[in-house]
Amino acid sequence: MREEDLVKAKVIKTDEEHAAALAHLRTLMAAAPGSPEEEELELLAVLIEQYEKARWPIALTDPLDAIEFRMDQAGLTREDLSDE
Repeated sequence: MREEDLVKAKVIKTDEEHAAALAHLRTLMAAAPGSPEEEELELLAVLIEQYEKARWPIALTDPLDAIEFRMDQAGLTREDLSDE
């Protein structure tokens, strides 16, 4: 790939730009180490990650909710945690 064929990186602002960036990222997955394509791949991955974190943030779970959820998965009750 020639340098002039490389896409100019820009901040992703819309879902459409995100979809286009993901599609382009897939074309770069086989980039040779140290190539301009690999540099573009790394930059594009950072831009996509930044957009996804802002667009679809993952809320932190309350620790007690997490413990209760895991206990429910394992079929445990509060009494199961007691030494008595």
